[in-house]
Amino acid sequence: MKQEDRETVAPSNCDTCGDKSCSASQRKEDESAEEFEDRKKLQSRLCRIRHKVVVLSGKGGVGKSTVAVNLAAALTLAGKRVGLLDVDIHGPSVPTMLGLERVELQGCGDGLLPIETGGMKVMSLGFLLKNPDDAVIWRGPLKMGVIKQFLKDVVWGDLDFLIIDSPPGTGDEPLSVCQLIGTLDGAVVVTTPQKVAAVDVRKSITFCRQLHVPVIGVVENMSGFVCPNCGEVTLILRAGGGKEIAEDMGVPFLGSIPMDPMIADACDTGRMFIDDDAAAPSAKIMHGIAGSVAALEEKDTVRETA
Repeated sequence: MKQEDRETVAPSNCDTCGDKSCSASQRKEDESAEEFEDRKKLQSRLCRIRHKVVVLSGKGGVGKSTVAVNLAAALTLAGKRVGLLDVDIHGPSVPTMLGLERVELQGCGDGLLPIETGGMKVMSLGFLLKNPDDAVIWRGPLKMGVIKQFLKDVVWGDLDFLIIDSPPGTGDEPLSVCQLIGTLDGAVVVTTPQKVAAVDVRKSITFCRQLHVPVIGVVENMSGFVCPNCGEVTLILRAGGGKEIAEDMGVPFLGSIPMDPMIADACDTGRMFIDDDAAAPSAKIMHGIAGSVAALEEKDTVRETA
């Protein structure tokens, strides 16, 4: 077995970390022995992930999953150990975007092994569906249960970043992620430029503030159309809505990504656009957005040396 494989499957035990202040080291008064062990196992997974970042959107159809996939890929290309968790229960699109629709999950003694592709680890409910056309008709408790399994029973190993692709809105899935993880390092909010979509950015930012999740910034997707022949960008939707809302809400604006036929083609054919079409202007913009997320590690360094 290779060294990296040994690291991946090695179980993590909260009893060995030596941090007595860890929330998982003490059993709560109202907690059963089973609940305590369950919480301790969850915490043992999360403790090995340095940064947890959720990708949100106020509305559907804004390209949030595209941003999440390419953000994870950009961090991987930068040499980071990255996991990509798709918690869009009703419309898991990450397997399609990565060309993994028919891949079957495997297990080991310590839990489920995430699918590895392009150097990153991926988990999605799409891997558990017998037929990609199956509809998942679940209420809130079932959704939270499977998200908990993805965090607790998947052998993520040691990661620098876990990028979490959440469905649109501020409902069960993003709320479950925040409650289960406890402390998220940040959120990236994706919108399109027109007012009808950008207005919902406010709701996502308010959601983050109420749950004490730092907002890394806003991404304005589909900001203009890149001509595949001449490369000229033509505005189709009203531009600047995302930037205006970000400034008004007092959060960083991370950049504008134009509509690019190469991005759509990469998603439909299961390729990582940011890698296969690295020279494209849109790819360079995505790398810049990833740099804002990677800066979380620089903040760690500052805190450690202070």
